[in-house]
This record gives sequence, C-alpha cells and structure tokens, in this order.
Amino acid sequence: MSYAINALTKSLNVFHAACSPCNNCDIEILDAITPRHDVERFGIQLVGSIRHADVLLVTGAVNKKVVHRIKKLYEQAPKPVLVIAVGGCACSEIMFRDSYNTCGPLDKIIPVDLYIPGCPPKPEAMIAGVVKLIQAATKKAGG
Repeated sequence: MSYAINALTKSLNVFHAACSPCNNCDIEILDAITPRHDVERFGIQLVGSIRHADVLLVTGAVNKKVVHRIKKLYEQAPKPVLVIAVGGCACSEIMFRDSYNTCGPLDKIIPVDLYIPGCPPKPEAMIAGVVKLIQAATKKAGG
C-alpha cells in the first residue's frame, strides 16, 4: 500500500464523475486546470477513463438514475482509489434533501476520503483539499 501512496505523491490522475450536477462545481474544476491555477504543474491531471485514475472526483447529487453508475465506477477503479466529494450536493445533498429522486449524500453510496463543501467550492479549496488528502495518506502509510 505504501508503494501506491508513494506513487500518488508524484502524480495524481483524477477521473471526474458528474452525478446530475448544476454544473457550477464542474466549472470550478475546469477553472482549476486552466492556466490561472494550473494544477497540472503539481502532477494533477484529469483522465478520461476510471481505469487510469488514482482519484474519483464526484460532483452533484446522487439520484436514482446515476447511483448504479457511481457504484460501477468505484468497482472498476484500480485500488487503492481515493474518493473526493465536491460541492454541497455530493457532500450533504443540501439542496435536494427532501427530493423523492435522491439517494442520499455520496458517503451513503461509496466510501469518501475527502469532502470539499461549498456551492460551488473555489478552485483554491479543491487544490488545498487534495494536497491535505495526499499528505494524510502519506503520513498514514508511514512515509
């Protein structure tokens, strides 16, 4: 496990899964990879396949239509995979709490390693959260 965590500290491949979002969080994620914040200089990059990902980044409220897709993505991800819930909807389903169609916050569906709350969270908060997650994982692995 420490080998995998050591590899994570060098580069981080992130797969973004959007669960019926309003797209505000998605816009902020895109802002994080543009030249203003340029997370790729830290080795963090978005990938197009969950099979190449170290991190599953989830935005939006998990509803009945996408709950099976999120479970399947988590199962297909190479282990160990870190899961990050981004935005108020993924963290606590704050806006859709009483909706008949939602299945609860993300941590009721799959295990979550990091919560980045906000509607939407700022790119700086996302970057700081990912850095703290990597530091915590490295410390836990004994590195």
